[in-house]
Amino acid sequence: MPSIKLTQPAVEKLRASAGGRVEYWDNQLPGFGLRISETGRKSWVTMYRVGGKLVRETIGTVALIPSVAEARDRARESLQKAQKGINPVQERREAEEAAKIAKKTAPARTFAAAADRYLREHVEQHTKPSTIRETKRIFDRDVTPRWRERPIAEITRQDVSEVLDEIAGRGAMVQANQTLKRLKTLFRWALDEELIIADPTIRVRKRVRETARDRALRHDEIHLFWAGCEKVGWPFGPMFKLLLLTAQRRDEVGTMEWPEIDVDKRVWTIPRQKAKNDRTHEVHLSELALEIIGGLPRIGKSTRFVFTTNGERPVSGFSKAKQRLDKHMMELLRAELEVGRDHDKAEIDGWILHDLRRTAATGMARLNIAPHVVDRILNHVSGTIRGVAAVYNRHAYLEERKSALETWGRYVESLVRPNSANIVPLAAAR
Repeated sequence: MPSIKLTQPAVEKLRASAGGRVEYWDNQLPGFGLRISETGRKSWVTMYRVGGKLVRETIGTVALIPSVAEARDRARESLQKAQKGINPVQERREAEEAAKIAKKTAPARTFAAAADRYLREHVEQHTKPSTIRETKRIFDRDVTPRWRERPIAEITRQDVSEVLDEIAGRGAMVQANQTLKRLKTLFRWALDEELIIADPTIRVRKRVRETARDRALRHDEIHLFWAGCEKVGWPFGPMFKLLLLTAQRRDEVGTMEWPEIDVDKRVWTIPRQKAKNDRTHEVHLSELALEIIGGLPRIGKSTRFVFTTNGERPVSGFSKAKQRLDKHMMELLRAELEVGRDHDKAEIDGWILHDLRRTAATGMARLNIAPHVVDRILNHVSGTIRGVAAVYNRHAYLEERKSALETWGRYVESLVRPNSANIVPLAAAR
């Protein structure tokens, strides 16, 4: 076998032999050489013994490794391993096999697969239905689409921060905090399950400092709100009105179903799987609430969802609908100010849909409705009746709740239709 000094120029000039394959061995590093096939294909090779057995290793083609120096360094690494009794060829085959196995099992380590398992094994087993729905909604909207195929172990603190910044960037600061809260729980679970070796949510800060809200719409704002809902129209206009009249949560009203409504008994029954506190809740429907429900269309072949645009699933897109409502309310306010109508303020302070629930609770309190009755209407688990009293007092106060919501409905009607009713506090009415 010819032995030459393998240099870059020499390798480029060497050609295939007429007699077939030929190998040129380096006189600078014994055991390192260049093989040229009959077709002229050039490959780096090295030869050594491991455990007395001769091993011939192909390092790679010249096209893949054009540098002689790099090829020589790789050969030297193999020769050094051989001296220690390690077979580089066998080592590489085992690594390739392990990579194949890892590739087959890789989907189980992606974020999407880990999140799905987390929801099944942890969230659905240990949390309330409302928490399950909200966790799935947050993941489906802002997290999984971004990280779906990424290995969960490769997600960094910067990745988490980017997701939160994107949510905060659209003005949803509290939503960013809620997303962080659920990601922290997910990654702590993943750490316990040995899917990750470090929690990327550690030291990630909240995007806003949350304080308890105390916003309730003023009387003049309720009037503007109602008129604004008229302009927003179907489906969000009537839905927002029912938020105010029933004092129930957005998602509970938004997923209202026709079979849940008993018009004759004037009751809407929220099943436990929809209620935030995981217990069935009866909501009396006032005259004004029934009027709104009676005027709603039934969309598509489905008779399931009350607020739907396709008959198959409930509405979504509350944020955009709320923006349209805000715009209409401001236009109405400016128009009324121009004609000299008095208002408490020349602007409408920022409010959110959940404030309608507080507005109803505050309004009922002003109508002398007992706090424990308001708590029952709101379906609060821990309210004004606590401790031993809460254990023994299982009275539902259905009649009191009915009277309260009727009174509240008439009061709202007096604000939005000034000539329609004469409202007096509940205690005086009795």
